[in-house]
Amino acid sequence: MKATYRALLEHGYAGLSISRIAEELDKSKASIYYHYDSKDALLVAFLEYAADQFESSVATETGDDPRADLDHVVEKVLPRRPSEDQRQVQSVILGLRSQAVTNEAFSEQFTAMDDRLAATVRQIVDRGIEEGAFRDVDAAQVAEHVLATVNGAMYARATTDREDAVASVRDSLSAYLDATLATASSTLEDGTSAPEDET
Repeated sequence: MKATYRALLEHGYAGLSISRIAEELDKSKASIYYHYDSKDALLVAFLEYAADQFESSVATETGDDPRADLDHVVEKVLPRRPSEDQRQVQSVILGLRSQAVTNEAFSEQFTAMDDRLAATVRQIVDRGIEEGAFRDVDAAQVAEHVLATVNGAMYARATTDREDAVASVRDSLSAYLDATLATASSTLEDGTSAPEDET
């Protein structure tokens, strides 16, 4: 999987081949074809591996504060100040995602990845509701809003130079979560209570 990632960084999807992955791995093409029927089959496995790595890192780094945990998940997928490594990872993933328009196997894998991220957000929101940290909201709807916002901002960051726009999206998403999840007893900065949503 790491060899596949290195080859993708260097050659992109269009220039990727089993031969180039084999070179990164210092193995023969035959040894890769023994496990995978094609380049795309290997890339589907790579996407599943990437999703597993992300999910395990989120699971080990969340804590006891549901609101902080939501911020942590958003920061993992859409960092405010991404490192070069983070930019490269997102570039590779989004490059593969563009193939999902015409590649059914990729589409299925990215659907599964989005489902997993949405489930992670939904579980945190449900936990916050159960613990009384959040008001009773539709956790699935919140999760889909977060997912759509993050995906759009990731594309903007990877395909444009509008870095300030991404920072604004992060601020807007944080404000949305605060307004949507705040309980009636939440205290504002000026010491007053947040108004309860009667809708």
